Amino acid sequence: MPTHSETRTLPYTARQMYDLVADVASYPRFLPWTAAARIRETTDHGDHQVMLADLVISFKVFRERFGSRVTLWPEAMKIDTEYLDGPFKHMISRWAFADVPGGVEVSFFVDFEFRNRILQGAAGMFFYEAMQRVVRAFERRAAELYG
Repeated sequence: MPTHSETRTLPYTARQMYDLVADVASYPRFLPWTAAARIRETTDHGDHQVMLADLVISFKVFRERFGSRVTLWPEAMKIDTEYLDGPFKHMISRWAFADVPGGVEVSFFVDFEFRNRILQGAAGMFFYEAMQRVVRAFERRAAELYG
C-alpha cells in the first residue's frame, strides 16, 4: 500500500490553490495520466459539498476509470477524496491549504492499492516519482493561472 505525503509553500493564496484542486473537471488539461474527468453530481451540505466524480487514468497500455467521492470543505480549506469504484482496492487522498507569510502551505497525502497485481507492481516501481509529477503538475497549473 503505497502512501505519499508532501508539504510545500507556494507563492499563491490558500483560496487559489483550493479552487485549483477542487476543479476536478479541469484535471485532464494538466494532470499527468488523466485522460478524462466527469462530475456525476454535486450536493451541497451547508458547510461542505460532496462531489461524485469519475476520472479515466491512462498509462501505456492501461486505461482505467475510477469513481470517487470528493468532499470539499471551503471554510477549512481542505479536500478529502475517497475511492468508490474501479481498479483500486482502496484509495484516499487529502489536501489542506493554509495561508502563511509569503504564500500558501499546501499539504497532500495519498494512500492507495490497486486490485490488479501487475498494476500494483508497476505503481510501486514508480510511485514516488509519479506522485512528485502530480504535485508539480498542480504547481505548474497554479503558475499558469495565477503567476
